Amino acid sequence: MLTGYSYTAASRFMRYVQIDTQSDPQSTTNPSTQKQKNLSSLLAKELLYMGIADAQTDEFGYVYATIPANTDKKVPVICFCSHVDTAPDCSGTDVKPILHKKYDGKDIILPDDHAQMITIQEYPYLKEHIGKDIITASGLTLLGADDKAGVSIIMDLANYLLTHPEIKHGDIKLLFTPDEEVGQGTAKLDLKKMGADFAYTLDGGELGTFEDETFSADGVTITIQGVISHPGYAKGKMVNALKVAAAILAALPSEEWSPETTEGKQGFVHALRVEGSAEKATMEFLIRDFDTKQLAVYEEKLKNLAENALAKFPKAVMQFEVQEQYRNMKEILDQYPEVTRNAEEAYRRAGLTVVKEPIRGGTDGSRLSFMGLPCPNIFTGMQAIHSRHEWIGVRDMERAVDVLVELVQVWVETAI
Repeated sequence: MLTGYSYTAASRFMRYVQIDTQSDPQSTTNPSTQKQKNLSSLLAKELLYMGIADAQTDEFGYVYATIPANTDKKVPVICFCSHVDTAPDCSGTDVKPILHKKYDGKDIILPDDHAQMITIQEYPYLKEHIGKDIITASGLTLLGADDKAGVSIIMDLANYLLTHPEIKHGDIKLLFTPDEEVGQGTAKLDLKKMGADFAYTLDGGELGTFEDETFSADGVTITIQGVISHPGYAKGKMVNALKVAAAILAALPSEEWSPETTEGKQGFVHALRVEGSAEKATMEFLIRDFDTKQLAVYEEKLKNLAENALAKFPKAVMQFEVQEQYRNMKEILDQYPEVTRNAEEAYRRAGLTVVKEPIRGGTDGSRLSFMGLPCPNIFTGMQAIHSRHEWIGVRDMERAVDVLVELVQVWVETAI
């Protein structure tokens, strides 16, 4: 822990989560919701108040800032990144954060909905927080630790470095992005403006975890064009697109190949969304695997299942489209071992054991890595994300600040 320092991560977090920043996957604007800019604007103002002269937010809701180097050594420029938006899976409106001082290990009944209970049985990681402070929501919303915990940690780092100039570091870039939860976190990012060599997202889970491997991901859209007619005179004429879609869903394996039946390094095909009418229906699927080559295998299998189902409806027409979403960051990070090596050293100096695990998902770091900015992921402590049970330990956020303080110094020490 940082000697004599009063951490600000928890107090910032309690403020930030009350600002509704939920993104919208159906939107076609950037950012997908204008309300994300409310937090972006606040962060830029707070950074300016700290003394960061170039802190700014742009029309798309990105926040850019630089903590200038205080060493003469030529140090690679490091960026720390988190996203301001919260997931569309659960309401982020009127979040009421609750600080539970010295958690006693008992079940936590959330006050605004007594049916919502956070228990050690369901969340064993709570055992490590007995006697320590944790934060939950009130039962009607998610908390927003994903990723306002990361935002708060980075803001606390900035506060610490600016008030402790004896800590030597190169140029440090701070980046806050919108729309990560809807896959558009880097859509309007200006890499030239940011000007970093390497980056780290603060978007991970348990204390000590470090993630340099993600899923590779594609999206598949299947469009079914049926044949419509008046239902009173439809015999031998109508082909109901909704029934074709239902047949495709029914053809999917029930004991494998889906999120609810896979874990670890197993990939999956996830039926995400179906909408339409008897005339035309659209189906959306997520395709995921750690081995990028497997995506094409899964897509071909899905296409074959769909075509076999379609064969029962001869007049129906299917369109099958694949969209690349993101790729496994490890493919890039393996080319820059110093990014991981320096992070692991920072963990050790902070007194933590590094726990490396793959992310069964993606982060902004996945896209950043393939945009030319190698970017693994550091823990924040967030738990039960995207749900009304979401919670976080204050200790974990503060320990993440410790790691970042060590990390900027490791980069100075290893610079040529």
